[in-house]
Amino acid sequence: MPVVAATPGIAAAVADATRPAKDVQQDASRRPVDLVAFSKVKPGDKVIDAVPGGGYWTRIFSTLVGTTGRVYAYVPSEFAAFKSNPLATARAIAAEPGHGNVEATSSPLAEQPPARIHNTLDVFWTFENYHDFHDSFMKGADVGAYNKAVFAMLKPGGYYLVADHSAVAGSGLKHTEDLHRIDRETVKAEVLRAGFVLDGETDALANPADDRTLKVFDPAIRGKTDRFVLRFRKPAQ
Repeated sequence: MPVVAATPGIAAAVADATRPAKDVQQDASRRPVDLVAFSKVKPGDKVIDAVPGGGYWTRIFSTLVGTTGRVYAYVPSEFAAFKSNPLATARAIAAEPGHGNVEATSSPLAEQPPARIHNTLDVFWTFENYHDFHDSFMKGADVGAYNKAVFAMLKPGGYYLVADHSAVAGSGLKHTEDLHRIDRETVKAEVLRAGFVLDGETDALANPADDRTLKVFDPAIRGKTDRFVLRFRKPAQ
């Protein structure tokens, strides 16, 4: 599917002069204007940025949705013990000038969301982390229950965006831990089982030169992996 045309609001959010230099340096690899346009995030939306890391996407979403929107920087509690302290990072972003619409939140991955979030979200986003949900440090977290929780949080017609590093076709979950990659078709099957419909795919982050056999942190491919981007939709009721 071709890349969706970006709105002026998206371009302005990416061009925001307050974005950290370390974020801007990643723009060529992440193509934020194209991906945010594909996600359909718009001013006034409520968005979850799941596993926000250093806050690259959190800041862009915060600027885009504006004062009438809300961004939840969601750190699964299984990630919260990492040395990088991602929950503290999310809280620091929420305290930054201009990001008062950000709320840092944490809970076990597969836990059902609080009632205040049920059927309220416009977009749920996770970037390069879905494969992690199957790994040993997650201590057997139920990914099926997680996808159902995402479904419960979204409004009817809301979108669930999953971008991740491509594994060799047909490899399923075999390389989530050693290469940090996952088979696109496996992700589709898991998410569809939760009740979603596949609404779109984009090759914005595709790289045919990546044979998908190297670990994503290998210097030969880091930042240049072949990545899939899937948009799922909660059916309107």
